[in-house]
Amino acid sequence: MYSLPMMDARLCAQRPAKGPLYREWTTGLVALAQVCCLGLPLAATGAVPQGEAPAAAGPTLRLDCARGPSAENPVADFMYFVPLISLEPVVAATNPKGDHRMRVLSATRRIKGATFQVTCEFELSGNGYERNLFDYNREIRLHEEQLKRGRLLPHVLAAINVEGPGRGTIEIDGTQAKGAQTVAEVRMRFNAHGRSSPVTIALRDIRYRDGAFRPVNEVVARVNTLTFQRKPGPPKMEVSVASLKPKDAGDSTWQNLKGSLEGMAVNFLIPPLDVDARGHQAMLDFGLALAAGAATFTFPHAANLLPPSGGQGR
Repeated sequence: MYSLPMMDARLCAQRPAKGPLYREWTTGLVALAQVCCLGLPLAATGAVPQGEAPAAAGPTLRLDCARGPSAENPVADFMYFVPLISLEPVVAATNPKGDHRMRVLSATRRIKGATFQVTCEFELSGNGYERNLFDYNREIRLHEEQLKRGRLLPHVLAAINVEGPGRGTIEIDGTQAKGAQTVAEVRMRFNAHGRSSPVTIALRDIRYRDGAFRPVNEVVARVNTLTFQRKPGPPKMEVSVASLKPKDAGDSTWQNLKGSLEGMAVNFLIPPLDVDARGHQAMLDFGLALAAGAATFTFPHAANLLPPSGGQGR
């Protein structure tokens, strides 16, 4: 999240007047990585601190590669990990048709000595959407005076969205000893078989204009991979993107090529992003359930998930 000393250094009176788009917005993504979370499942049976009541569980996913409607999961349930890993409040918005589904298609397991690798392929079907909208009102309140003096609040994470069909894989690496498995890394790839990823991140600047706080300079990054690793230190999530372009850019061949080139440049500059510790552990536990061939997995409760009326809309 933003801290006031850091933001004082980053607030600017106006957007740079020149320079390639990727220089402006790769800088934004680096800043995003430093000051907010995704801003892309701890098992529901995780320990509860003594004296605290256990929180309600999140949704349960079917993982058993079965066929038919009973094996399908609402994409909203699959994307529940977004408010879990978020450090900011999130509002989830789903299309009313309810036809957007996720299903695990296959699982391949490889064991070599004390290590194992598992690759699970999944499919997103239907033409719906799942939008996770981040509530940045706290940041606006924190910097209200600077904004009213004409400063800019740059590179705010506005949303993580998934829209339409797609194919992806969940790849798990780990170790095993005496029959116990430990997950070291979980990679969620959304662009399997050469198909474009349906997952995007929306970024925007905030400016005070005409008596209101308004979004400006909006861009969209198309996400290829989210990676969670077990390692010492604060929990992080690595992100790789396929493209980066303004929200109102066209869908021409030139715009898509330009966005892809800028996306490749961004990937060299994005450091791992800070995420919630419980959500990070949940993703490692999700990987363990897939590695073990579990039929289902239940997410823990996402404390930062707000009711639909509680967040910052588009």
